[in-house]
Amino acid sequence: MYPLRRNRRLRTTEAMRSLVRETIISPNDFIVPLFIVEGKGIKDEISSMPNYYRFSLDLLATEVKQLWSMGLKSVLLFVKVPDNLKDNKGTEALNADGLMQRAIKTVKDVCPEMVVMTDVAMDPYSNYGHDGVVANGLIANDETNKILSKMALSHAQAGADIVAPSDMMDGRILEMRTILEENKFHNTGIMSYSAKYASAFYGPFRDALDSAPVDLQDVPKDKKTYQMDSANREEAIKETLMDIEEGADIVMVKPGLCYLDIVRDIREAVDVPIAVYQVSGEYAMLKAAAEKGWLNHDEVMMEQILSIKRAGATMIASYFAKDVVKLIS
Repeated sequence: MYPLRRNRRLRTTEAMRSLVRETIISPNDFIVPLFIVEGKGIKDEISSMPNYYRFSLDLLATEVKQLWSMGLKSVLLFVKVPDNLKDNKGTEALNADGLMQRAIKTVKDVCPEMVVMTDVAMDPYSNYGHDGVVANGLIANDETNKILSKMALSHAQAGADIVAPSDMMDGRILEMRTILEENKFHNTGIMSYSAKYASAFYGPFRDALDSAPVDLQDVPKDKKTYQMDSANREEAIKETLMDIEEGADIVMVKPGLCYLDIVRDIREAVDVPIAVYQVSGEYAMLKAAAEKGWLNHDEVMMEQILSIKRAGATMIASYFAKDVVKLIS
């Protein structure tokens, strides 16, 4: 007797497979991370992230216009701060004419409809490379929150649509939401890095911004006292629910591929949009393997992106965004 149902009938051709495909990727799925530097005419390739660049503001404008023309509608801005402007209080982060604030205005000037998200964190501004104020060998949570909330307000004043705190301090979402409301930025969203793990996949990113923790006495050697333990699962739900209660509009899981179980857990627990950050190490590994001829770059890239969305991501912050859109177009 032959089976009445043959599942392979719906796999016979690409047209058939497309017809029944459950997960579809489009330009609307992506947030494009962008690295910004001071200067003019600078498009500086990041050595550990092939084909990815730091842009000066003039070339940022060109890049943003290209992204929009490709259908990419959201950017996440990061700045590389000169060493002479770094301190333990993130003072430069609050400069109304700082690089981040000018970058926000640059994007909005050339493409007003682009959704501008901004990194709210102290590590690019810290002389210690940490996401908070270093005090007595520890990271001072509450003092850091005061600085981060002022940073978020500064970004909103410059024109950011969404502020994205990536620090993992306790209570910072409530403090940010409060200061934004008090200053009538009711429509400025918060995308919280709610489940950000202390991952070894961040190395190329720290190269891009020169933001790795410094090796000094009385300075924590890593970020494990505030970023999450990679062994923990239920804690991610707790962190995410707390952020939503405090006013987060979007929650994030970071990194991506090693944490797809967390993405699915959170998708089943909450009813807000979920962002997943496919981080620099994930990007660099594929680029290196493809360069060696060990993997097919485009096929693996698409499989990774599909897996992230299939797990439950509403949006994906990815250095592959342009590559994917060119491929699917």
